[in-house]
Amino acid sequence: MNYLTDKLSEIVGQAFEDAGFEREAGKVRFSDRPDLCEFQCNGAMALAKREKKNPFDIAETVAAALKGNEVFSKAEAVRPGFLNFNVGDAFLVDCLKEMDRTEKCGADQDIKHEKIMVDYGGPNVAKPLHIGHLRAAIIGESLKRMGRFLGHEVIGDIHLGDWGLQMGLIIAELKERGKEFPDSISELEEIYPFASEKSKKDEAFREKAMEETFKLQHGEKQETDIWHRIMELSVADLKKNYEKLNVEFDLWKGESDADPYIADMVKRLKDEGYAYESEGALVVDVTDEKDSKEIPPCMILKSDGAALYTTTDLATLVQREQDYAPDRIIYVVDKRQSLHFEQVFRTAKKTGIVPESTILEHLGFGTMNGKDGKPFKTREGGVMRLEILISDVQEEMYKKMKSNENINLSDEEIRETAGIIAIAAIKYGDLSNQASKDYVFDTDKFTSFEGNTGPYIMYTMVRIKSILRKYAEKYEGSDIESFELKTPESPEEKALMLKLSAFGTMMRSAFSELAPHRVCAYIYELANEFNRFYHVTKVITEEDREKREGWIALLSFTLKVFSCSVEVLGIKEAERM
Repeated sequence: MNYLTDKLSEIVGQAFEDAGFEREAGKVRFSDRPDLCEFQCNGAMALAKREKKNPFDIAETVAAALKGNEVFSKAEAVRPGFLNFNVGDAFLVDCLKEMDRTEKCGADQDIKHEKIMVDYGGPNVAKPLHIGHLRAAIIGESLKRMGRFLGHEVIGDIHLGDWGLQMGLIIAELKERGKEFPDSISELEEIYPFASEKSKKDEAFREKAMEETFKLQHGEKQETDIWHRIMELSVADLKKNYEKLNVEFDLWKGESDADPYIADMVKRLKDEGYAYESEGALVVDVTDEKDSKEIPPCMILKSDGAALYTTTDLATLVQREQDYAPDRIIYVVDKRQSLHFEQVFRTAKKTGIVPESTILEHLGFGTMNGKDGKPFKTREGGVMRLEILISDVQEEMYKKMKSNENINLSDEEIRETAGIIAIAAIKYGDLSNQASKDYVFDTDKFTSFEGNTGPYIMYTMVRIKSILRKYAEKYEGSDIESFELKTPESPEEKALMLKLSAFGTMMRSAFSELAPHRVCAYIYELANEFNRFYHVTKVITEEDREKREGWIALLSFTLKVFSCSVEVLGIKEAERM
């Protein structure tokens, strides 16, 4: 299926070609100035220098060729050489009908499908999730869903921190306490920071922890059994907390899964001359003559022979290439890790760990800050647990809904709905910001039912659902699914239709740019267009049946686009508010 802009580009491109120019100049896009026109083409401006002609003359020639074409209600050249277009109502409605006939509004069609892995989450086991884990989880989840929506095979991997000295610290402390296994996740959460702090002051204890780490990494049964119990408790707790955020992983692999691949990988890098010793450490040179700044060598092993995060990440790539052979791997990790990933990616390509064709990307995200502009903390100055943040926002949303005298829900229904909208508030509040930028987490702003917020989007969707329910009750027996879109009756209705027509183009571009915030921007604009239409249109009370049914069809399609959009953001829908 071609999108509306694709169809317009074909027509305008043909007009350029008929006028003796290259058809690629006819690319049409939505207008930057909707007050002047609906669509625009800037191809004449780009051609002018090459053709040594006045851009306005080129644009005027093309506009003249398009006069009388039924697709356009307006096709005009404007100085210094832009082409402005409005489309005919019938053409627009036909495009929307074509979108509506497909499950995903046509967004998933005509795409070269890829196998993509998304590495996101990255929590350490035996430690509670805190707000620092929020962004990786929800940004990664949205990218996974966006890719799947477009038809790609997408595999989400949590990549746990489940190996190394932290495990040795826990095992050593358990043994000192005379415990065979930890009893609960809460006990683990107490032990790890205690043991970590203890190791800084007690050299003998640190040595013991390193010894336990060595035993674990060499497959000693007692240490391995304890590690399995730690993993069992931690993964169950992590799944419970991620479920609250509507975040799911396909793979629960971690650093431990990469460990068996390290020895062979290191040997190959040595044997093939990629890795060499530098000040006792084993490194791979990753400089490139095009570099504008120095990129240090990638360290594979420390001088004492110990592995690092770079080692584990490279070994993980060995495993992923062997098991899945992905076309593309996206890492959703704090942007402060950009140098690390640059070194890992260059090493992986240079040494043939992954083929040159494999796309390796790091989507580095910014910091979630408090209103003071500093990293978000509790009132006491500590790092807030994620479950507490969720609980606080849910309680705030419950209070707002409870205080609304017009709400017609039981207390239990209010609680349930408040929970759904609170998660929408948190996720939308984060995702509506460009991932790479820091942002301020403002509970009051994010839980507002006005402005660019999750609750506003939810409220708009619930309003549409309410109208559709009322219509079904008033006109009992109506086959709403058989209603068809009609040509628009007002500027507000056409503006809504135009916004709906942009859905597929937006979704493709948002995923290609790894930009969930573009989906948020789109549904906010869609909500505004719908509400403008709603305020000038009496849908249910309209006496003209044909108009009424056309509007109901439009509402149904609008809801479908909303539902697709919030689904890719990992946001559940509320039914009533």
